[in-house]
Amino acid sequence: MINARTCLGTHDILFITLDSLRYDVAVTALQNGLTPHLESLLPKTGWEKRHTPGNFTYAAHQAFFAGFLPTPIEPGRHPRLFGVEFPGSETTTEETCLFQAPNIVAGFAQHNYHTLCIGGVGFFNQQSPLGNTLPDLFQESHWHETFSVTNRFSTKHQIDCILDTLQQQSSEQRLFLFLNISATHQPSCIFTEDATEDSTETQAAALAYADSQLPPLFAAMQKRAPLLCIICSDHGTAFGEEGYWGHRISHPVVWEVPYLECLLPQRGDRK
Repeated sequence: MINARTCLGTHDILFITLDSLRYDVAVTALQNGLTPHLESLLPKTGWEKRHTPGNFTYAAHQAFFAGFLPTPIEPGRHPRLFGVEFPGSETTTEETCLFQAPNIVAGFAQHNYHTLCIGGVGFFNQQSPLGNTLPDLFQESHWHETFSVTNRFSTKHQIDCILDTLQQQSSEQRLFLFLNISATHQPSCIFTEDATEDSTETQAAALAYADSQLPPLFAAMQKRAPLLCIICSDHGTAFGEEGYWGHRISHPVVWEVPYLECLLPQRGDRK
């Protein structure tokens, strides 16, 4: 586990959720060479399999922002990267970045981080009170219809927004950036020619597209400062297994998610 406490104030934080991405799809895409940028970040062992704390987007992200990232799949009490202080917590250690705040987003803000949300799926669309609940945790949030699940170029539009926003931020200002990538959410069939139904193959194609858009984001972020990066799925999704479709159900393909955490060095001159 990374000592997140020692990163506070020196590292920017990049937290990416690949919405609805199944663990088995992420592994197969990696093995087939479809995700070269993610491969460059992953250890030789590949994606870590973890259990999500929630089986749909809203529940999972509420847990994430409270400091409960996906849990290592092996039995035991696993220390957490981030946490908020509350009585009886058993999974924080001296290496946990611990905040006296209602959530980790507010905690980073208390430590002079600028908190930025780039939404994707409907729970971040700011079109309703519910769609504002998660974005309102952040000091700055952006969503546009071109970021949504039905746009074939959603990840490009999201990252273009980030790059424009970063130009307005001093590199001396530490940043907590959250990005919810919508491309891997249904309907992923839009990423496969002639496909009319979502499947593991269409989700792999969506993941390959998202991966192809990531290099400019990482280049821009690593110009600013050293980077603590977390990339994971919020939950998986069923494609007909045992008659199940979608998520918000208790099935292994929903509960098991890919997870990565890593430290990346600063590269290039800071402006």
